[in-house]
Amino acid sequence: MRYDDLDVLRDVTFHVNRGEVICLLGPNGAGKTTTIEVLEGFRMRSAGHVRLFGLDPAHAGEDWRARIGVALQSWRDHARWTPRRLLAHLGAFYLPYQGPGHPGPFETEELLAAVGLDDLADQRIWTLSGGQRRRLDVAIGLVGRPELLFLDEPTGPFDPQARRAFHELIERLAAEEGTTIVLTTHDLYEAERLADRILVLAEGRIVADGTAEELARKLGTAATIRWRQGSRAHVQHSESATAFVRALLAEHGEAVTDLTIHRPSLEDTYLALIHQPGLDHDTAGDSSKDAS
Repeated sequence: MRYDDLDVLRDVTFHVNRGEVICLLGPNGAGKTTTIEVLEGFRMRSAGHVRLFGLDPAHAGEDWRARIGVALQSWRDHARWTPRRLLAHLGAFYLPYQGPGHPGPFETEELLAAVGLDDLADQRIWTLSGGQRRRLDVAIGLVGRPELLFLDEPTGPFDPQARRAFHELIERLAAEEGTTIVLTTHDLYEAERLADRILVLAEGRIVADGTAEELARKLGTAATIRWRQGSRAHVQHSESATAFVRALLAEHGEAVTDLTIHRPSLEDTYLALIHQPGLDHDTAGDSSKDAS
């Protein structure tokens, strides 16, 4: 994707398997939202090839669109409607596509309960808090019972209880409905909990693709082992922490005390990835063209 002489995305190449939960991580301005919008067919790419369900999103029709769901970063329409009325109205658009290959939309009451809005179902949308409105945005993305769901930073304004309920909903959709989910987030705990695979974007290109454990292993991020022998404190960095500790205990046994192992977290790995030599990190904030 290019705007004038600025390359926002450069050879972003990846695939998503049916039923996977994929998370896009990256600093502001990395191109996460632009990538999502190209996949959704909302933004025309400058070059390259995209296929979802075998079709190019830029030219796909209504049958194709009935198979995807989208929760945008922000959406401020129908303020005078209630959640129940809006979701029932939107769900009706999916009824013509109901059939053997598509079970049809969620029941409105089921969806309201799933996103925790059943007690607010008849309240005007403009009166909802930021977190409540974000839950409605997610419900709008889910209303058609999509095979593929795009979530762009879905839990930003959620309180801890709402965030936990949302995580349980995503896990249930993937496990029980077989929904394929592509989400962007800045919440590393969320990425580690939900994602089958994590893609890290930096400066418009993918710099890593794998599980949290695979990314740490590829990067060679070492675990930190600390222990005491008598009055002396020791620290050792090792990529094979288990083997090191076994050898240590075999040699020194009960002389080893206060043994701790700190394995690299996703945050450690992520920060190491986006600060690799050759990447420019002077950009502060997303470009307005990145729709963030």
